[in-house]
Amino acid sequence: MIIDCHCHAGKGEGLHSPWSTDAPIEPYLRRARAVGIDRTVIFSAYHNDYARANANVARIAARYPGRFICFACVHAARDAGRIREMIGHAVTQWKFRGIKVHRHEAPATREVAEAARAFRIPVIYDVVGETYRVELLASQYPDVNFIIPHLGSFADDWRAHVQIIDQIARLPNVYTDTSGVKRFDYLAQAVIRAGARKVLFGSDGPWLHPGLELYKIRLLGLPPHEEALVLGQNLLRLISSAHAHAPKYTL
Repeated sequence: MIIDCHCHAGKGEGLHSPWSTDAPIEPYLRRARAVGIDRTVIFSAYHNDYARANANVARIAARYPGRFICFACVHAARDAGRIREMIGHAVTQWKFRGIKVHRHEAPATREVAEAARAFRIPVIYDVVGETYRVELLASQYPDVNFIIPHLGSFADDWRAHVQIIDQIARLPNVYTDTSGVKRFDYLAQAVIRAGARKVLFGSDGPWLHPGLELYKIRLLGLPPHEEALVLGQNLLRLISSAHAHAPKYTL
């Protein structure tokens, strides 16, 4: 099974860039089907109200039963004081399996990490090159798994790539995804140094073509069992312990 661990879905409210305005899922699905991607992790585009945006992601997933794995977005500063409630709602009502936080909005906080710990779900944390934040979170919360997308930097910051490679090799609860990494040799180094168990295939859809991102994994030339880890088994392992023990909510 091939699982894309990084795709945006739904309309945003930023209106200042494509990634803050709209993430239509249908063009992504056509491309993903064409290249054999079976399932996809989706989460909202940038939004001013993530409670509402997460509900919309749940509705998108409901239109395609069994196709998507949903992660709940939170704004670590704006949603402070209600993050556990928001995550509990998403996990128990809609069966969301992880959290997404973006440093562009606010750094991840203890409240985010403690919500992830409470529900035993991973956190996709885009650190926007600020890799030192990974060191602090991972050491403070060794029982929470953190997936750092883009090998630490969508902006092609090679220094961030080098630091994330070191962190995924050294820290047992830190992983990376492959979405949008332009310099192929850093992807190869990540697998060589940290092992295939620490790297997840992601596309950053719908704006990047999932077929192109998937082909980069094929070009790594991994043995079949290691390629299978990167292409889906790692993600399934990270979400396998998610549980729901909070009260039920209604949509």
